[in-house]
Amino acid sequence: MLVTLIFGGNQGDRKALIGEAITEMSSIGKIELCSSLYETAPWGFKSSDSFYNQIVTYETNLLPEEVLDKCQATEQKLGRVRSGTQFCSRTMDIDILFCDSQIINTPRLTVPHPRLAQRNFVLAPLNEIMPAFIHPVIHKNIATLLAECTDTLKAEIIGKNKLLRHFVPPPL
Repeated sequence: MLVTLIFGGNQGDRKALIGEAITEMSSIGKIELCSSLYETAPWGFKSSDSFYNQIVTYETNLLPEEVLDKCQATEQKLGRVRSGTQFCSRTMDIDILFCDSQIINTPRLTVPHPRLAQRNFVLAPLNEIMPAFIHPVIHKNIATLLAECTDTLKAEIIGKNKLLRHFVPPPL
């Protein structure tokens, strides 16, 4: 299964923490795709601290909920404290965006991520590495979702990924 994760944080050494999180998550499988590093505005709350975000896909044999467990353990290892507030500053947040083209709705996990089509900080790096990927619920590709997104918050590349790899859709 190809799992697509977004890493983000706006506290501490953001770049180092994302690098550490990506490395830590490599225990689930091989990195397949990796976006550039983006600086993004906070979404859903006010903060003077901007976020750094990066998207990475991993080829994994784990079940989606096992990937979720590893994401949460990595967040905690990197200093994330869950305050009960959904939108707040944090050292590390790791969200599962896609698991191949699966649709998952369990008490613990919803995939695709339910708000990804509303957020520039997700769509901009996704579009960089997988613009042709079709969202399995909305049935539009990432490039179209980004073009239609009404979110105007900043999402700028700050660290071009020298190892950038792009999604190539399978032939029909």
